[in-house]
Amino acid sequence: MTEPGLHLMVLGRVQGVGFRWFVREEARRLGLAGWVQNRPDGAVELAAGGPAAALASLRRAVASGPAASRVDELVELPISEAGEMPYPFSMRR
Repeated sequence: MTEPGLHLMVLGRVQGVGFRWFVREEARRLGLAGWVQNRPDGAVELAAGGPAAALASLRRAVASGPAASRVDELVELPISEAGEMPYPFSMRR
């Protein structure tokens, strides 16, 4: 059985505020595989794989973000388009 996954685009003030670092540290703390990257349109995209409870915790953390950020919207993307899920969770450029 395949473990569940999460693939999100995060909209708001999420670049230049430590958002990718925040997501990476939270995902690693939760033991998740995956990646996070800035998008050219100003959003942040992330994909994570692992136990459902850990993914739910990551989603809650991402919805809040670090103190300097502002999350306006989380957009669900197809997990089938997330690609490789490296472990440990990493930041892409």
